[in-house]
Amino acid sequence: MEQDTRCAEILCIGTELLMGNVVNTNAAYIAKELAGLGINLYHQSVVGDNPARLKESLSLAFSRADIVITTGGLGPTYDDLSKETIAAYFGRKLVLHEPSYQRMCAYFASIGREMTENNKKQAYMPEGCTVFDNPNGTAPGCCIEQDGKTVMMLPGPPREMKPMFDHWCVPILRRGSHTKLVSKNLHFFGIGESTLENKLHDLMESSLNPTVAPYAKTGEVMLRVTASVTDESEAEALMAPVLAQISEAAGEFLYGVDVGDLQTAAVHLLKEKGLHVATAESCTGGLVSKRLTEVSGSSEVFECGICCYSNRIKAELLGVKENTLRTFGAVSREAAAEMAAGVRRLSGADIGISVTGNAGPSASEGKPVGLVYIGVDSLPYREVIELHIRRTDEDAREYIRWLASSNALDQILKAAKKF
Repeated sequence: MEQDTRCAEILCIGTELLMGNVVNTNAAYIAKELAGLGINLYHQSVVGDNPARLKESLSLAFSRADIVITTGGLGPTYDDLSKETIAAYFGRKLVLHEPSYQRMCAYFASIGREMTENNKKQAYMPEGCTVFDNPNGTAPGCCIEQDGKTVMMLPGPPREMKPMFDHWCVPILRRGSHTKLVSKNLHFFGIGESTLENKLHDLMESSLNPTVAPYAKTGEVMLRVTASVTDESEAEALMAPVLAQISEAAGEFLYGVDVGDLQTAAVHLLKEKGLHVATAESCTGGLVSKRLTEVSGSSEVFECGICCYSNRIKAELLGVKENTLRTFGAVSREAAAEMAAGVRRLSGADIGISVTGNAGPSASEGKPVGLVYIGVDSLPYREVIELHIRRTDEDAREYIRWLASSNALDQILKAAKKF
């Protein structure tokens, strides 16, 4: 199979990106799209609004890539100098692009505002370039192809950049492409990245097409299996034996393929099985409910969520026995079991899930920070798991709460699979 040897580089322009005032989501979007087109990407760069440093970054990018995609610096202000600098790099002058100028005039007239002279600057484009219309903003983009090198200039705002990339850049990038990359994302919970890598070390080293790469997330791991193909129909056959080996080695921890996250996997499985769930949360304060209801269609499977911090509510609403709270405390295996049973009974759900624990910052009732109990109650599956989440930095509380909610979602999956 002939491989696509083209290489691209992403160059994001803007001092606000360097200062951390704006999160650079553009690079992630473009990188993902390039991967799908089978175009190699080895470097991403960010440079401020400075012509000398932009020229230097552009020269470096073209020393190692055939295609450079820039974002930002196409606006009307004095520091928006991307076009000027890049046009000079290619030895081209800027000329007024009349259709862009007329479109800009019509836009300002439609909103009842006078177009200032600096806005006209956006309609000046490098001579001989391909101009990219921008129906979502005033700054058009453009493409220069010269001496085997291609630069594509896109606006910085994502709502303008993304549609412009899809409409204009993708068709250009597809020209002469022989391959595309097809990936499957495998999601694991309950196993660390190093342990998973150890189980699959030989496979990861030996697999060239498809490749297998691990990505650590908070409390979970993702494996991306990627095949380089000329036709998507080839991908399944290439990936099938690799997926089978992964499933055999670590299938007990695999909760979904291309499912996105735990809450999506849980909602989809509950819908598939026609089941309903209810939650009773103490230390997570409704985080399990929040994550479940972020998923479209969760109203079909989610009965209710009760945030029950006080012992009185645990007892009066959920039916946790006073003796349980007095003898074992609210943070206990016994309390978690009764909370899960209580919320299932109260809601009429198929599955009741409870979370009780100490998220910190200090010990409470003699229970250490990070001690959490997850209870699950259903007809075919009743369980309480005990977690010891050790973290001492300033984000420890939120980390404990997040990991506790992830374990609760994992228990929902386990319970649903028993039906």
